[in-house]
Parts: sequence; structure tokens; C-alpha cells
Amino acid sequence: MDSITFMAATGSTQASAALWLNAVQAAMDRFQINTPVRQAAFLAEVAFESGHFPPPPVSENFNYSVAGLQSTFHSLTSAQCASLGRQPGEARVPPQRQQQIANLVYGGRFGNGPPATGDGWMYRGSGLIQLTFRDNFARAGQAIGVDIVSNPDLVRNDPATAALVSAWYWQSHGCNELADANNFDAITAQINPAHAGETDREAAFQIASNALLHAAPAAGAGGTAVA
Repeated sequence: MDSITFMAATGSTQASAALWLNAVQAAMDRFQINTPVRQAAFLAEVAFESGHFPPPPVSENFNYSVAGLQSTFHSLTSAQCASLGRQPGEARVPPQRQQQIANLVYGGRFGNGPPATGDGWMYRGSGLIQLTFRDNFARAGQAIGVDIVSNPDLVRNDPATAALVSAWYWQSHGCNELADANNFDAITAQINPAHAGETDREAAFQIASNALLHAAPAAGAGGTAVA
């Protein structure tokens, strides 16, 4: 895939293509995301999840309003939402409160320790596909041969690692086969069970499909970053 095709497929900038293309191509090659329909679905999902391939760090945003916390995280009490959510006059939730939110909503789940351990923040959504929870970090790290449990910042800061764990998650959840069956809704369910942003994901898939089907003869080519 060349940089022009990548930008057309993902709606990303030239700078983003220079940063991400080679890492994404290598990850797709390794995890058999190797047909136009598989690549279109993968790129659409990770573009949405990551915010269209921004510069690192790529991690979950906990800048929630009080109402946003209430509607997103039902495990939080009304009092917790009121105290932790964005307050009048705040442009952003301060980092300390964002960490508190992550630790409360992700603590004690899927291998994470209780909120006091800080695991919720440590293993918050990270990388292009927003890998979350210690158990998933452990499985992904074993699959790609990198210790990201001890160093989860690699998933947030290193494009190669961010792309690899995302492609591993994709393959391990059967998304290649779902793409072959043209079942994009089921792919979204594997990545985001709440189907958040479903309309935007579907639009991104159509854009990526058009770009990659047009460039189908080169779909298996090696990545070429822009200068």
C-alpha cells in the first residue's frame, strides 16, 4: 500500500501516513489482513478508534462531562460522576481526575487489580484499536513477543507496537473471517460492543473500501512512507 492509498482509505494526513503506514502495513502482513476487504474494515475500525492516526501517545480520553460519565460508565455513582466529571470553567478534566476515572471504571476487571493499584489507568485503552485491561495486554504481548505488561507505554507511544497489538486483537477475535463474510457490524461488535460511533465507522468503511478496491492490484505491496 502506498501513502496516497493509505491517506485516501483512512482520511489521514501526509504526516500521519509518514508516521503510521509502514507500521500498519507490517502489522497487517503479520496477521493476514491481506485482502482489500480485510484491510478496508481494519483501517476503518482503527481509524475511528484512534482518531485517524494521530501522533503518539495514542490512548483513551477520559475528558468527560458529568453527563458523559453518567451515560458512559454505569458503574459510577451519581456522586462520583459529579465530582470527577468536567466542572464549570474547566476546559479539560485534570490528569489526576482522569486517572481516578480510569481506575474506578476498569479496576478489578479482566486481570486488573482494584482501583488503588492504578491498573485501570495503566491498562486503559491504548494503541490504534484501544487495547484495554491487563489480561489483553498480557495476551497481546505474548503473541507479538514484547513485554507490554511491564511497559504498557509502548502500546501508546511506539507505532510498531501500537499497530501490532491492534492487528493481533483483530485476528484473534475472528475479524478477518467476519470481513470475508462482509459482516462489518459483527466486526464492530468485537471491537466496541456498545457500537459507539456506528454510523461513522460504516462511513469510514465505505471510504476505505472505495480507496482499496480502486488500488486492489497493489493491495499486498509493501508500505512506502512519504518523505
